[in-house]
Amino acid sequence: MPERWLSVEEIAAHLGVNRDTIYKWIERKKMPAHKVGRLWKFLASEIDAWVKDGTAG
Repeated sequence: MPERWLSVEEIAAHLGVNRDTIYKWIERKKMPAHKVGRLWKFLASEIDAWVKDGTAG
């Protein structure tokens, strides 16, 4: 079964941060995100790899 795309709110809850922080990380820290129309979507596996690689810090 393919991985489900997560919203900004869901990925913020996954990481335990505020949704505004997610938007800042997309701009400043090159957080892996995919724009679908006007919405940002995320794959938890990409975000987890981004954090583990140390790119988030």
